[in-house]
Amino acid sequence: MESLFKLYSNLKRYIFLILAAVGLIYLQVRANLSLPTITSDIVNNGILPGDINYIWKQGIRMLLIASGGILSSISANFFASHVSMGLGRDIRSKLFKQVESFSLSEFNKFGASTLLTRTTNDVVQIQQSTQMLIMMLSNAIFTGIDALILAHSASPELTKILYVAVPIVAIIIITIIQPITHLFLLIQKEIDKINKVLRENIMGVRVIRAFNKINYEKKRFDDANLDVTNTYIKANRIMAVIMPLAMIGMNLATVAIVWYGAKGIDAGTVNLGSMVAFLQYALMILMSIIFLTILFVMFPRAVAASERVVEVLETKVEIVDPSTPKKVENEKGHIEFVNVSFKYSNAPEPVLHNISFDAKPGQVIAILGTTGSGKSTLVNLIPRLYDATDGKIIIDGVDVKDITQEELRKRIGFVPQKSNLFTGTIKDNIKIGNENATDEEVIHAAKIAQAHEFIEKFPDGYDTFVSEGGTNLSGGQKQRISIARAIVKKPDIYVFDDCFSALDFKTEAKLRRALQEETKDALVIIVGQRVASIMNADKIIVLDEGRIKGIGTHKELMETSDVYREIVYSQLSEEDLEREGLI
Repeated sequence: MESLFKLYSNLKRYIFLILAAVGLIYLQVRANLSLPTITSDIVNNGILPGDINYIWKQGIRMLLIASGGILSSISANFFASHVSMGLGRDIRSKLFKQVESFSLSEFNKFGASTLLTRTTNDVVQIQQSTQMLIMMLSNAIFTGIDALILAHSASPELTKILYVAVPIVAIIIITIIQPITHLFLLIQKEIDKINKVLRENIMGVRVIRAFNKINYEKKRFDDANLDVTNTYIKANRIMAVIMPLAMIGMNLATVAIVWYGAKGIDAGTVNLGSMVAFLQYALMILMSIIFLTILFVMFPRAVAASERVVEVLETKVEIVDPSTPKKVENEKGHIEFVNVSFKYSNAPEPVLHNISFDAKPGQVIAILGTTGSGKSTLVNLIPRLYDATDGKIIIDGVDVKDITQEELRKRIGFVPQKSNLFTGTIKDNIKIGNENATDEEVIHAAKIAQAHEFIEKFPDGYDTFVSEGGTNLSGGQKQRISIARAIVKKPDIYVFDDCFSALDFKTEAKLRRALQEETKDALVIIVGQRVASIMNADKIIVLDEGRIKGIGTHKELMETSDVYREIVYSQLSEEDLEREGLI
């Protein structure tokens, strides 16, 4: 409940629309409540005496009042819809902004599927509940109070029936509603599971088909789908009981009113018009209870959804900008790692241990190591995708934690292991690196990345549409477009995280030669698996189990690093090395 109230603090900007909606609902209620009184007058002063003119006059009056009530209801619904949609828009914007500020640690904590569900399905639940809350709660409160006062005025004796019936119906409904909150929270989590399975199936469709796991994945989805269905059935079974009970209460109250009203008419203590009016007031009161019942059904869903939304909004972001950021004024592209260690949250031990090295502009720094040695983790620390647990990373004389993330990342052209392309054209994807790049600069970057040739073969060239995730391109094509994206940025520091793996040796060699001229004044950091690709680097950093096992040129490391020699000889023969003059 507290989480929902936190989200409702966003309604402050819509206070006038809320007041307008509530005011119009009150007018609607007053219009509806005046109808039984007119009906009573028609019975007593028109029907019983046989005065047709009076009946016509009062009938027209009722029609006008009912029309006014309908217009008020439509207007109130319009304002309430505007409020609920605005609230949903504001919450989604805050969620998106919060998620955009997440480091990789926060993404790992939640996962993509639940973040999608919370931003879409959960927010929709809150929107719907907000609109119903404004409309139904106001209507129920105004109707219940005013109708009870008018019913008492019409017949104090018959009102005693309501004093007994209303609390009984309310207690029964509240008791039944209790278990629904837990079930709706469970439903939201199970929808997360469905989204997760579905997303994995869509993203991994090639692997699933290649390993003939279609039936296995179908069973996974069916199990997740069945869990949601069964939980919904449990919740709906409880909800299915509520409305019949409310209707039974209404019918019993109606029977009691008619019974005692008829006895009152026989005794002369109640007139027919008053009983008809009272019966309508009683039905309105009981209808207000039904409105509240519907709210009670929707409210647990909104509460469950709000808890999940607030959990994201209140997640503490690990990587934040400094309150007083420093300016970088020294040489551009100088990086120092000073005793840097890193440990993933909940991991038993650090992934990196006391990493120290120096890299200057104009140098090519290669990072080599076995699988799981921490190579990608190390370069992820440079643009602050993660923050170092201990030690410092200094760029151009300033700690990266003292620079704004935007300023830091402007200076870095980062190409990750996995090439991520976005829906749009090839040109759009390359210009992500520099949105102000000219067509000539885009083509120049593509040529260096060895992408121009295959792009030109497409009928639409650089305007070729890239499908979601780049599924209409090969792995090598996606990698080269990602590299072009970094090149067009013209950064001070290039970071290539094992992004040449899908390229053949010939293409990779051509790309490296072109890169060498383009990046001669910048710092280039390359994470590689192939020794042949990195052995000409100015400095090679050898990692093993998160520790540096050697720093130097190829020849220096062949003499001083057992780990490096082992990697080299696992990929190249002595004859190859002798032929190239590398030993």
